[in-house]
Amino acid sequence: MKKLREIFVNQSLQRKWMFTSSAVIFFSFTIICIVVYISLHTWLLNDEQLKIQRTSYDVVSFFESQGPNLTIQQIQQNIGLLNSSDQTVILFNLDKIEVLRIVNTSGVNNPSQTAPLTQMGEIVEMTIDKKDVYVINKPIQLGFFRGYIQVIHPLSGFQSLMHYLLTAMLIAGLGALVLSASIGYYLASYLMKPLHALRSSMKNVMDKGFNEQIQLTYTSHDEIGDLLKMYNAMMNELQISFTQQQQFVADASHELRTPIQAIEGHLSLLKRWGKDDPEILEESINTSLTEVARMRKMIEELLELARREEKDSSSEANAVEVIESVIEEMEHLYPEARITLSKNGEIGLLFITDNALSQIVRNLVENAIRYCEKIPEIQITLSVAGNEALLKIEDNGIGIAQENISFIFDRFYRIDEARNRQKGGTGLGLSITKMLLEKYNGSVEVKSEINIGTVFFIKFPLKY
Repeated sequence: MKKLREIFVNQSLQRKWMFTSSAVIFFSFTIICIVVYISLHTWLLNDEQLKIQRTSYDVVSFFESQGPNLTIQQIQQNIGLLNSSDQTVILFNLDKIEVLRIVNTSGVNNPSQTAPLTQMGEIVEMTIDKKDVYVINKPIQLGFFRGYIQVIHPLSGFQSLMHYLLTAMLIAGLGALVLSASIGYYLASYLMKPLHALRSSMKNVMDKGFNEQIQLTYTSHDEIGDLLKMYNAMMNELQISFTQQQQFVADASHELRTPIQAIEGHLSLLKRWGKDDPEILEESINTSLTEVARMRKMIEELLELARREEKDSSSEANAVEVIESVIEEMEHLYPEARITLSKNGEIGLLFITDNALSQIVRNLVENAIRYCEKIPEIQITLSVAGNEALLKIEDNGIGIAQENISFIFDRFYRIDEARNRQKGGTGLGLSITKMLLEKYNGSVEVKSEINIGTVFFIKFPLKY
């Protein structure tokens, strides 16, 4: 049994499907055949018993109604009393000596033996002349003659019919097994086609990666169709993520190469002859420290993007306190900036952490200060609409062209790379902002005009 189980487990899903469906159909057919066979056997056997009982009753009634004057000619004329062509009626006297024998088929199936006369009125199954028969004995009285009537009813017709029925069922069972196996194999082949295509697609991805477009077509709206749809969606997302990851690695490598080259250049300068010149030494050290700080900040932001920690359902933040803290921090760093906060109505707790909210506000305010060619003026407005808090950050900076607004949240995207590098940006602040907003079910919209300023409209879900 264990060996059969191992063989079955190691078969392909298509063959398992075929074997299972064939076995279920075959066993179901077998059970039905067994029930039908037993039912027919019982019914036909009861019918044979009724026949012999009816014959014995008719014969006894006929003999007793004719009385002692019954002749052989009368018996021959009423031989139709026998219900079966193979039945035999034997008349015995009280000494159990055979007196008369009546056979309906001219003795063709006439048994050479008789049955015991001990059981009266009961149908007994026995074997006579190597044939199974039913036998019934009944007492009879014809005038002064008293004796016994014995009716022998052969079961050869019944047995032949049951043998034929059993043979027909076996043949039909084998046919059903072959037919069910064929249908099961065809259905398994048909239903396994999309799974084979799925397997081929997975193997292709494993061998070649995401170099080719992954798209499986399956029009049926069933479980396999849902599976393939989810697979297509998942693989498309993975393909996009893989492409973005490659681009991210390439961009990060490029961005980190620049400060490393700058540090390397200044160190080489100092090694050759600059260390003897105090001005060059001071300039090289300051530049190297600036590039190191920039590199450190970029690495921290890259790690922030890479971590993508799951949000905590218990997260909450007091928007007013967090924003006021960020404003105070920015005023220390950029004393020339004018930052104001106004709020409309009572602001409840936001569904976001203090750190995430401060990072979002800090990135936007710092960008507004960095990309402004005059005295930075930043207006922050906080209000509530329904179950959302609305944060508006408006500046008087250089603005963003309309064709560039859709790209500003991409990693390392710079509208003016030279000016951005001069301002000290890494190109990751807005990407982190967008990531944090998506993490806490927030959203952002941007409106901007060149040389006028930019407005960020941000929505946060309220905690309560």
